[in-house]
Amino acid sequence: MNIYADNAATTRLSKSASDAMFLCQNKLYGNPSSLHSVGQQAAEALLAARETIAETIGASAEEIYFTSGGSEADNQAILSAAAIGEKKKKKHIISTGIEHHAVLHTLEKLKQKGYEVTLLSPHENGIVRPEEFAASLRQDTVFATIMYANNEIGSIQPIAELGKICREQGVIFHTDAVQAVGHLDINVHKEPIDMLSLSAHKFHGPKGIGALYVKKGIPVSTLIEGGAQERGKRAGTENLPAILGMAAALKDSVADMEETSAKLLPLRNKLIEGLIKIPHTILNGDCKKRLPGNVNVCFEGIEGESLLLLLDSKGICASSGSACTSGSLDPSHVLLAIGRPHEIAHGSLRLTLSVENTEEEINYMIAEIQNAVSYLRSISPIWRDLQEGKKEYVIQ
Repeated sequence: MNIYADNAATTRLSKSASDAMFLCQNKLYGNPSSLHSVGQQAAEALLAARETIAETIGASAEEIYFTSGGSEADNQAILSAAAIGEKKKKKHIISTGIEHHAVLHTLEKLKQKGYEVTLLSPHENGIVRPEEFAASLRQDTVFATIMYANNEIGSIQPIAELGKICREQGVIFHTDAVQAVGHLDINVHKEPIDMLSLSAHKFHGPKGIGALYVKKGIPVSTLIEGGAQERGKRAGTENLPAILGMAAALKDSVADMEETSAKLLPLRNKLIEGLIKIPHTILNGDCKKRLPGNVNVCFEGIEGESLLLLLDSKGICASSGSACTSGSLDPSHVLLAIGRPHEIAHGSLRLTLSVENTEEEINYMIAEIQNAVSYLRSISPIWRDLQEGKKEYVIQ
């Protein structure tokens, strides 16, 4: 049996996205900036895609800027807000210790330029409390960037409350919603959100394309110079096939969201129940306020990398954390930020489901993971020390 359970890393391209891209490559091959009829056909398709994407998150078309993906969108949002802060002589930024590295690394660069960054520590369930967020605001706070839902542990933040606090204090609020868009009901005006990042390959669209929503009236800094595309804010001929694929995939994902969640939740919960029955295992992230397809657990006494290799030999594709840091031997910064000790964080497993997964696959994964954990513990000197009482269990 071959099971793909790494949808937080990337998803399979949907048929509607593939069809839209194929049609574009063969029929709408013109440059949207060209004035001739072939170019204008491409320009019309570009506008239609922009309107579709905007509609899915409650925005207007002129508030959508296409990027190469979520990382670029995060960078552009943060650097745009920082530029506003520099003009206002406000250089304090609020974020969390569980953000994606596209956010954290950009904030580190800003610190080198004199900005002060407050990284809030979420509680053990991975969620920031609004009252603690509000208490961290200062007179010189220019913006806050808090991810909508965590890519590793699936915890969903109280974005509406955090956005409201920022709006009341005149602080720009950005959310990295790469894992949330297409999976959760989002409306940028109702919540309220000033900037939002999304990426197509997280909701069955193509890789290498994403978008940044920026509330009308907020100045956007240009990262890539050279042309007038994206209203002068991102040079380069638009990747029209990918943009149309993204629009098609997102439209389908939003339309099917309720049905998808109704299928995923029982599968996710069954998988969690099956795994936490393994002795000395703990669930990471909130048990209820989490993405419908996300499962993340830590097993005491094993190494996550060894577990992944064993599961792969059984046809199970999983991960131990973010795909962007899969080559690192360091434990997940997200798990450390929610208080997991290094030795426990090393034994993590992330399984992220899609509608393509079945109950039969869930049963198979539970059985094979139980076998793999049992085997790895049987050859682990750390586990032997725990059983012999030479060390105390961390996970009871």
